[in-house]
Amino acid sequence: MDEQEQGPLAGFTVGVTAARRADELGALLRRRGAAVTHGPALRIVPLADDTELLAATKELIDHAPDVVVATTAIGFRGWVEAADGWGHGEELLDCLRGVELLARGPKVKGAVRAAGLTESWSPSSESMAEVLDRLLAEGVVGRRIALQLHGEPLPGFVEALTAGGAEVVVVPVYRWMPPEDIGPLDRLLDGVLAGALDAVTFTSAPAAASLLSRAEHRGALPELVEALRHAALAVCVGPVTALPLQAHGIGTLQPERYRLGPLVQLLCQELPARARSLPVAGHRIEIRGHGVLVDGLLRPVPPAGMALLAALARRPGWVVSRPDLLRALPGAGRDEHAVETAMARLRTALGTPKLIQTVVKRGYRLAVDPVADTKYDG
Repeated sequence: MDEQEQGPLAGFTVGVTAARRADELGALLRRRGAAVTHGPALRIVPLADDTELLAATKELIDHAPDVVVATTAIGFRGWVEAADGWGHGEELLDCLRGVELLARGPKVKGAVRAAGLTESWSPSSESMAEVLDRLLAEGVVGRRIALQLHGEPLPGFVEALTAGGAEVVVVPVYRWMPPEDIGPLDRLLDGVLAGALDAVTFTSAPAAASLLSRAEHRGALPELVEALRHAALAVCVGPVTALPLQAHGIGTLQPERYRLGPLVQLLCQELPARARSLPVAGHRIEIRGHGVLVDGLLRPVPPAGMALLAALARRPGWVVSRPDLLRALPGAGRDEHAVETAMARLRTALGTPKLIQTVVKRGYRLAVDPVADTKYDG
C-alpha cells in the first residue's frame, strides 16, 4: 500500500472544532488518512425571543432584500413564529413575497409553503454549495442577500457572497453558546498544548473565539497562541472565520474557495509538505505527527518514540547522547534506561531496526545514507 492508497493525511492528527457538519468534515479527513480529534467549541440554541433576531427582522421589513435564503425548516418556522409574536408576522410575510426566495431542499420548501409563500428555486440536493453556485452564477454584485443561519455560520457562504460584491444580512435564528459538555473541547485543547495535533480546523468565527476563550479560562491562552503560531496549523474556511485568531497574531491558512472540500484539500497539500523526509539506511522515511512513512508505508509510532525520532532528526546522521534523548522524552525522569526502552519500541514500530544505529558509549544516530550526509550536515 503506498501513501496515496493510505491517504495524503496518513500519520497526521487534525482537530475539528465544528458543531454542525462535524461528521461531514471528520469523514472527509478520515477518508484521506487523518486521525481526527473532535472537540465542538459551540452548541446551537434556538432563539425564542432575542433582540438580534428582532432587529434583523425589522431591518428586512424596512429595507427589503433582493434575495432571501432559507436554510432550515425549523429555523424558518421559528423565524416566522417569532415575528408573529412580536406583531410583525404579516409584514415579514409580505416582505418575503416580494423577493427571490431560495429554499435549501425539500424540508425547507415545505416550511416555506406552510407559511403561505412560494420559493423561487430549491436544489434537490439540499446542498448549500449548490445554492451558492446558483447565486454566484446569477451575479451578486450590488445585491442585498438575507441569509437565515442554520446555527453555526455556514462555512464560507457569507465570505463568498461578500467577495462577489453582495451585501449580506444574516438572520440569527439561533445563538451560539459554549458546549454543555466541555470535556471534548478540553481534550482538543490539551492535544494542541501537548503538540499532539498537527492542525486545527475552524469553520466559524464563534468556534475560533470559543476555543480561545476556553484557553483563557484555563489560564492557558499564551500557550495556545504559541502552539497555533508555531506547532499546529490553524486552518480556517474563510477570512471572517480567521479574524478571532488573527487578532491574537495567529497566522491562518484558508482555501481559495470557502468550502469544506477545498479546506481538506489544503490540508492534504500543507501537512505533507511540512513533514521531514530523509534517506536512511537505504529507505526513504518521512516523519509525520503520530507516525512515520517508511518507503511510503505508514508505521504508527507511540509518542515517546516520536519524541526520540524528532530529536535524532534535528541533526540527521549525528550522534545524540542518551542524556539529550532523555530530556526529549516526555515525563521520563532521570533514568536513562527509559531511553533504551523507548528506543527498542521505536525500532519495533518502524519495522526496520537498522534505521537507527547504536553508537557504543555515546548514544544513537539516524543511519543517514552516506551520499546524503553532506546535504544534511549543515
